[in-house]
Amino acid sequence: MSDFNNITSQSLFFLLTGFPGLGTSQIWISIPICLLYAIALFGNSMILFVVIREQSLHEPMYYFLSMLSATDMGLTICTLSTTLGVFWFNNREINFDACITQMFFLHGLTFMESGVLLAMAFDRFVAICAPLHYATILTNTKIAQIGVAIAVRDVAIMIPVVLLLKRLSFCRSKVLSHSYCYHVNVIQLSCNDNKINSIMGLFAIFSTTGIDCPCILISYVLIIRSVLNIASPEEQRKAFNTCVSHISAVAIFYIPLVSLSLVHRYGRKAPPFIHTMMANVFLLIPPVLNPIIYSVKTKQIRRAIIKHFIRMGDQM
Repeated sequence: MSDFNNITSQSLFFLLTGFPGLGTSQIWISIPICLLYAIALFGNSMILFVVIREQSLHEPMYYFLSMLSATDMGLTICTLSTTLGVFWFNNREINFDACITQMFFLHGLTFMESGVLLAMAFDRFVAICAPLHYATILTNTKIAQIGVAIAVRDVAIMIPVVLLLKRLSFCRSKVLSHSYCYHVNVIQLSCNDNKINSIMGLFAIFSTTGIDCPCILISYVLIIRSVLNIASPEEQRKAFNTCVSHISAVAIFYIPLVSLSLVHRYGRKAPPFIHTMMANVFLLIPPVLNPIIYSVKTKQIRRAIIKHFIRMGDQM
């Protein structure tokens, strides 16, 4: 094998991609993308701030919401530099080690968000199906244990995924389809057998989102069955209303995630623009929409945010 094929991980780099075929026009597309990043960072930091500051929000539901916001902020930050670098400065190169580091956090935080959504589904299940035991089941200690368990699970799964990338050689095109490093995208560029990497990637997906999603569905089947047993239509409506925000968060997370995975695995002949568009939808839609949904649909969060802005106005 030639010296070119035996490039070390220190000298190996990939080329990130913005929107193919647009050239310098990408600077205009970067404006709404930058705006979405700003909305995501501001919205999620605001949710975290009010949950920490407001004593009335120190409840399990809002603790889980703060975990979701922290995860969304992490997802936004871990791709911010490369995405804006590509669109603003045409800075496309990324070192192999930096690439796998970004991949570790990107996929790890994605799996963590899936775990948090499952924890939030469990919270709604207990609140509706066993309200008398809610405070004893979801104690602060139990919530902390759930958060640690989600983090440990995702780190344990992602470490072998990224370490196995070290065995690959890259002797063909090193042009990635996105403005960040995505596991399936990287292993498809390798010139040696990547079957183990592909299997490990699928295992990571099925052992996280593949378990979390069915469990969320089961929890809502049980919730619906419990709510339908409530005699009062007004009480049924109130119970369902407490789940609307979470159902929306689940939908805007899983639909782009599944769509991007399908495009990568089965849509190789799809136009490059489709890959790029799906990648940015997957990356930005959940962090942007989650704070908006919870601020609009959750009265306590909305009141806390308004109270904070009124307090700021009084101090000016």
